[in-house]
Amino acid sequence: MRILAIESSCDETAAAVIKDGRQILSNIIDSQAETHALYGGVVPEIASRGHMQAVVRVTEAALREAECTRNDIDAVAATCAPGLIGAVLVGANFGKALALSLNKPFVPVHHIRGHIAANYLIYPELEPPFLTLVASGGHSLLVMVHGYTDFEIIGGTRDDAAGEAFDKTARVLGAGYPGGPRIDALAQKGDPKKYRLPQSHVKDAPLDFSFSGLKTAVINLVHNAEQKGEEIDRASVAAAFQAAVVETLVPRLGLAVRQTATDKLVCAGGVAANSSLRAALKRLAAEQHCKLFLPPPALCGDNAAMIGAQAFYEFQAGHLGHSGQNAYATAEITENICQKNG
Repeated sequence: MRILAIESSCDETAAAVIKDGRQILSNIIDSQAETHALYGGVVPEIASRGHMQAVVRVTEAALREAECTRNDIDAVAATCAPGLIGAVLVGANFGKALALSLNKPFVPVHHIRGHIAANYLIYPELEPPFLTLVASGGHSLLVMVHGYTDFEIIGGTRDDAAGEAFDKTARVLGAGYPGGPRIDALAQKGDPKKYRLPQSHVKDAPLDFSFSGLKTAVINLVHNAEQKGEEIDRASVAAAFQAAVVETLVPRLGLAVRQTATDKLVCAGGVAANSSLRAALKRLAAEQHCKLFLPPPALCGDNAAMIGAQAFYEFQAGHLGHSGQNAYATAEITENICQKNG
């Protein structure tokens, strides 16, 4: 089965053709990162306009790379939640219209389910159940994947997501956008022990995270130094921040491994590309005797291949969209967005 997938939830316009949920026939990404770097972060209106300009072009490129025509496609999928609503609507409406014109099924996909499914494209042996750490720009979650379309949230952030904290820290340090790779590169030159930054603990919720206090501590550290005319070691601040994020995520993941008695550990989302986090996850997996599944950095960020992978299993579960299928700015990973109201 060949699925043409569209992704437009933030600032990447992407299209891919995926075979049977496991094989990448094409994967095209048109990034707006340089445009949004001028503003220090994503501007939703500009992102939406960029998607409208690029979506036809990237879709045609994906079909060419896959060496197939529109008639060779068995279904069309698109991210329908969550994300910047204007941006999501572009891809969702384009996908619906294309499916209607081809008389093919339309499969709405949850963006975070897609991030997890990126691992299916790399690891043919990976099957549920397994435990997942989702760490992306808008989400930080611990998720038990009981089945391809059956998810249980067992922990998550109470405020900022890890990726959001990376972007805001990069902004205050003047490292640029996108924050994740900029902080990772800067941290390699610093001393993580030079500055002390807080780690959160959520009372009575040992599997939950909080990054708001860490973000605020970095802002205060930098601003206080500036007000006193003191020079700040930007690389060491980045290193201390990155270490604090890893030391917030990984111990909770270790606790979740022990509580669930899982032997398969998955990481997904843009922050999964972070070098320190990847190293810490490998150590944790070795200590807990788990098999670790990490997507390559190219599949950690937003892409359409992951949407096509998850769409295959949504299709098998009968989760098909209709002409009135809506897009949503927010939706829990546990929700079937085909049936979502409001």
